[in-house]
Amino acid sequence: MGSLQTNPPKLVREPLKKGISIDHLEYVDVTPIIGREYPTASLKEMLDAPNADEQLRDLAITICERGVVFFRAPQDDLSVDEQKHITDMLGKLTGRPAENGLHVHPLYNDPNNLPMADGTTDKHIYVINSEAQKKLYATMKDRPAATEPKDLGREWHSDSLFETCPSDFSFLRMQSTPPSGGDTLWRFLESLTATCAQPVFKSACEKGGYSVMSPRGSPLNVDFEFAPQHPVVRTHPVTGWKSLFAGVGLHVSRIDEVTSYEDYMIREYVMRIITRNHDSIARMHWTRARPDTHLVEGVRTGVRASGIGEVPYLDPASTGRREALGLPKF
Repeated sequence: MGSLQTNPPKLVREPLKKGISIDHLEYVDVTPIIGREYPTASLKEMLDAPNADEQLRDLAITICERGVVFFRAPQDDLSVDEQKHITDMLGKLTGRPAENGLHVHPLYNDPNNLPMADGTTDKHIYVINSEAQKKLYATMKDRPAATEPKDLGREWHSDSLFETCPSDFSFLRMQSTPPSGGDTLWRFLESLTATCAQPVFKSACEKGGYSVMSPRGSPLNVDFEFAPQHPVVRTHPVTGWKSLFAGVGLHVSRIDEVTSYEDYMIREYVMRIITRNHDSIARMHWTRARPDTHLVEGVRTGVRASGIGEVPYLDPASTGRREALGLPKF
């Protein structure tokens, strides 16, 4: 593994322990390993509670331990500002660097971006729209032709992995979905070390004649610096568990310090584990966003807020989830 993993920042955080403030909420674990669904909980009620910060902190730790959390009940009473506040507080209450905040998408200035449902825009909200994304990323290299079968494996990614300081928490709310398809998949794996990049941001800005957004949630995320080296296996700053982080996905350009063939084989192997191992996937079916929406008519639109955490690191003393919880390895 590269030297990047053995040089954590000066402060390696102590793992946080969850309290009991949200233990009263009904929940169902999606799989034994990843994902938790709250079928009736209200985020608005959580915000209005006298111990709101305590509940948000425990929610943040739960998200970190389970990988992803779903709120099944409609959250229509939650405003966009409240969505942003929750996203920001999840990071602040679990010790993110004080100078970091919400991410700003590099292509916010692109005229192909769509407004939110109320007609407004917000630099801290990325409107995910399946049709708009085709125009936003038209300059992306090696995009398959529209007539070619869609390779869904290309869509796997960790949010903002192209930044020096990537996202810590993301909060996605769907505003419209096709009548079927469009589930969202998350992955959780423990193993394997990558240069990350997203050159489409530079080519899109040059073609559109607008400037890239800068800074983007951290003073370290500036200009066209979209090629950081991140540890493939990192220590989660909240749980203290090590897990696969930058091994595969849309924003990973190559595994460092291996041959081209080894790079291909490692990423192909990990991708097959992710896409074929049900223990590593939590799937949320939106009753009202897996990228299989191309198979049906309809447009998928959602609003996402993402916080920005610290520079990823690996603490050599950290353990995997199974070892930390005393679970069998196989």
